[in-house]
Amino acid sequence: MTGTRCTEARAAFDDYLGVRSRLPDARFGHDWQVAQSLLEIADPFDLVLLDAYGVLNVGESAIPGAAAAIAALRAAGKAVAVVSNSAAYPKRVMMQRYARLGFDLSPGEVVTSREALLAHLTRAPRLRWGAMLSPEYGVEDFEDVDISFLGDDPADYEAAEGFLLVGSEGWTKARQARLEAALSKRARPVFVGNPDIVAPRETGLSREPGDYAHRLADATGVAPVFLGKPFDGIFSLALARLFPGLAPERVLMVGDTLHTDILGGCQMGFSTALVTDHGALVGLDPARAIRRSGIVPDFVIGSI
Repeated sequence: MTGTRCTEARAAFDDYLGVRSRLPDARFGHDWQVAQSLLEIADPFDLVLLDAYGVLNVGESAIPGAAAAIAALRAAGKAVAVVSNSAAYPKRVMMQRYARLGFDLSPGEVVTSREALLAHLTRAPRLRWGAMLSPEYGVEDFEDVDISFLGDDPADYEAAEGFLLVGSEGWTKARQARLEAALSKRARPVFVGNPDIVAPRETGLSREPGDYAHRLADATGVAPVFLGKPFDGIFSLALARLFPGLAPERVLMVGDTLHTDILGGCQMGFSTALVTDHGALVGLDPARAIRRSGIVPDFVIGSI
């Protein structure tokens, strides 16, 4: 593990600690159990929810053994689903990636924060939205939403009646400054389609829309609305789609990030398992991270 990756992980963890007051409250146990595999701890649960980045894949690469772990869970009679803060591209593209990486998942078994954002928009006032989002896929999934892509023209920021922070690819310091200036001049709604501060990629940790949203809140005092883990909307969407009426204690949430996956699962009343070998905590001492955050999973495993 490179020193750069460890430095990135420490910085990201400190950033999560710094925004804890904006995240949900939850009750935690006092200790955790170390396990060798996910199948070892899955017996009490009917539904296993898996984070994507850091659990199934790192960027465009599958984590070795992850597809086999899903198959083993299914063979043991468990329902399996992915709950991901991946919002930057359409569900169609996400499913193509999973197929390419060897994961046997149906669209109904994948719930994303992009979907949580779209569901929220159906209940929100119809506004002219400026979007932090690459135009690569056009307005796919957003056909019923009035959006324009935020770039380098200050007029786009002025004209927007609200802002959607969906995908950070191509986002720059200059664009962030324009957004902060626009909101300082005139407060408007800000919806965040990906609350993650970082995501694990092959080359390190990328900075995600959640990072820019918290910076925006610090700079302007505007309170963003977050759609995705650790907030409850995405979990409620997953349960309604996959297993309506299932008791929370029959659900296990598995993820690599204490402040999104584990905190989110705990505030829903789920049991939680922290994965340590591939994601946000790589290079850090998990026990120390748990103590510093006060966010306590039920289980700690290296990989699923």
